[in-house]
Amino acid sequence: MADTENLVIIGSGPAAYTAALYSSRANLKPLVIEGEADASQRPDLPGGQLMITTDVENYPGFPEGVEGPKLMELFRKQAERFGTRVESGWIDKVDLSKRPFKLSAGDRSWRAKSVIIATGAGAKWLGLASEKALMNRGLSGCATCDGALPIFRNKHLAVVGGGDTAIEEATFLTRFGSKVSVVHRRDQLRASKFMQDKARRNPKIEFVWDSVVDEVLDPKVGKVIGLKLRNVKTGTVRVLEVGGVFIAIGHEPNTAAFRSQVELDSKGYVKVTKGSHTSVEGVFAGGDCVDHVYRQAVTAAGMGCMAAIDAERWLEAQGG
Repeated sequence: MADTENLVIIGSGPAAYTAALYSSRANLKPLVIEGEADASQRPDLPGGQLMITTDVENYPGFPEGVEGPKLMELFRKQAERFGTRVESGWIDKVDLSKRPFKLSAGDRSWRAKSVIIATGAGAKWLGLASEKALMNRGLSGCATCDGALPIFRNKHLAVVGGGDTAIEEATFLTRFGSKVSVVHRRDQLRASKFMQDKARRNPKIEFVWDSVVDEVLDPKVGKVIGLKLRNVKTGTVRVLEVGGVFIAIGHEPNTAAFRSQVELDSKGYVKVTKGSHTSVEGVFAGGDCVDHVYRQAVTAAGMGCMAAIDAERWLEAQGG
């Protein structure tokens, strides 16, 4: 049987590696279990959402900006400098009913005195081949992250979705785009009345009702130049010329393995109290698997720091 780890951190985004940095400097000898690098279709790709973000201009300490994959490489190197160990594997089964906790990835397993869940959340996508081809070429899943980039400035932009997130993103994008079209498959928004009223008062926002995206144009050109839209009521197909598109149909936390093990909210996000404590003593959580409001690299890193400190203090109270 493998030795019992002091602390196992599940994930490999900003929360996970910040937790690893703090806990390794506290001499806890943490083990990070990240996803497998060849599983490019998985939402919990090693490095998290920053691995599909070309330019990060809002992370402190990088006045000229930094590419998302490079930033995650630096996170990992800094954690490893202080002794963090990293192994790859998709955690698909956990037993948190007793200590030491047991974590499994296929036929491999680990035991841990304490665990930090930092598995992140993935943006929901339309599932189109053209969408994938134009990622970071005028197509994004986060207006707050990417909206201020030069590629989107003074362009007619589109936001796909009809909930609060979509309206928040559309409103934010009016600071940079010349016009923002909200494309929604229904004839009314799902967003709160306050958000709807705010959007309707904004002269830069227009609504495209009863429409779904059949294709993002144009992979052949190598950048977003428009959307092929289909009216769900009439079947009519038309092209909406835009210079950028933001998919805002929601996020899904990567917490399937923890159902029935720790308390989750109705959307699957891990519930925490007193900082990063979950419903299971000795299990902590941070980052986008907890946070469905801000979803930023800097907030995830902060939550990773909190989780590491909470885990260190809890382990100390247990006698190491």
